[in-house]
Amino acid sequence: MRIATTGRKVTLKEQFEERVQKRLDKLDKFFENEAEAQVTVTVEKDRQTVEITLRDKGFMARAEKTAKTMEEAFDEAADLLTRRLVKNRKRLGAQMCKPALEAEAPAFGDETEEEEYHIIREKRFFLKPQTVEEAILEMEMLGHTFFFFRDGETDQLEVVYRRKNGDYGLLIAE
Repeated sequence: MRIATTGRKVTLKEQFEERVQKRLDKLDKFFENEAEAQVTVTVEKDRQTVEITLRDKGFMARAEKTAKTMEEAFDEAADLLTRRLVKNRKRLGAQMCKPALEAEAPAFGDETEEEEYHIIREKRFFLKPQTVEEAILEMEMLGHTFFFFRDGETDQLEVVYRRKNGDYGLLIAE
């Protein structure tokens, strides 16, 4: 697994980078050699946030934690990521073997609408056909409350989301 570390508003010490390498090497059993991990540390006042993003063949898992020290935040984020991978290990087996589609990403955030709206972030991503269950799994692995995907059977764009009571909802465009 290739690991990249980035510090925002902080210079990462070699000791921290070694800790990251050692801890994430344990996740190699879930991925092939082509997997990539991105660890980003952000310092803001008296708190430090660590975000870990894993990518492998179109699959992506993400965890983010904030604590007083970057080591503490990293350990919590790595624990969360490991728990998610272990919990969903059987379902992930087939998912991680599927290659990502090489289709063009849809353009979001075109500024052709009213100028009152101020777009502060634009995110582009590939939509691969998947089932609702696969979309829920990927949403849980990313730690998000909603997930936008293309239904593999109907080829429609859909959104799955987590409701406040813990159940899931599905938005289907007509």
